[in-house]
Amino acid sequence: MGANRHNSSELPTFTLTGLPGLETSQHWVFLLLAALYTVSIVGNALILFIIKEEQSLHQPMYYFLSLLSVNDLGMSFSTLPTVLAAFCFHLRKITFDSCMAQMFFIHLFSFMESGILLVMSFDRYVAICNPLRYATVLTDARVVHMGLSVIIRSFCMVFPLPFLLKRLPFCRTNVLSHAYCLHPDLIRLPCGDITINNIFGLFIVISTFGMDSVLILLSYMFILRSVLAIASWEGRVKPLNTCVLHMCAVLIFYVPMVGVSMAARYGKHAPAHVHTLMSLIYPFVPPMLNPVIYSIKTKEIHQKLSRMLVGSKF
Repeated sequence: MGANRHNSSELPTFTLTGLPGLETSQHWVFLLLAALYTVSIVGNALILFIIKEEQSLHQPMYYFLSLLSVNDLGMSFSTLPTVLAAFCFHLRKITFDSCMAQMFFIHLFSFMESGILLVMSFDRYVAICNPLRYATVLTDARVVHMGLSVIIRSFCMVFPLPFLLKRLPFCRTNVLSHAYCLHPDLIRLPCGDITINNIFGLFIVISTFGMDSVLILLSYMFILRSVLAIASWEGRVKPLNTCVLHMCAVLIFYVPMVGVSMAARYGKHAPAHVHTLMSLIYPFVPPMLNPVIYSIKTKEIHQKLSRMLVGSKF
């Protein structure tokens, strides 16, 4: 045990997990991952370009959508190096500092996405429940302040994590459960006291994901109450249609997260590749599906994208 023990002067390396038992299908995995990353990166980049070019989209709702697209790009680029290395090139080793950096950015963008979905729900609440005050409440300056608040809050939550891990001794095999570094996965490996890490990890989860999800739910309860007060059916459907995209984004973000957590807690006897596949859903699904859904269901973005595609043929 003592021979394998690592301290601050001898930082450990970690072993990433690919798809156990599916080594013979690595070329198919490579094609699948390449397609997923391409859709995510190109889709979010197109949304940013369209919102920048279309003056009619220079509104708070689309500013928040731009922030969501930037965040999804950040999440994709955070997981890209190690996922491709582990699944496609069989490079499974990662240094301590590289792992800490990747963990920092993955959790940063994850917390930011939760905060962005919260401010987007506030945008829909004001637009539906107080439409006459929308322009005065959500000014450009306030939108910037809300965006900066999301970024600063996420940074403050994630910043201590690498330092809390670096102080601990590592004396085990150091094999990770995923093809990327996550704090819940890493705190299983030290042989020192991880009480502070567990308490702080629980605190940031409750104060971000927990609080954000409750506030999003409350905003939709107020929206539903306001919509039900409208007499006509058509009057009820129209405001609800403006919330569909945001509700899809919320589900796309929270459902995979809950699914991965449930699989880790209750699926201990499932095959190893099932856990690995589930772990890939969490960082892949939101960045990939968000641009697809917004491109198809947002009329202005869909029209601009169609014009771009038609123009490229001539």
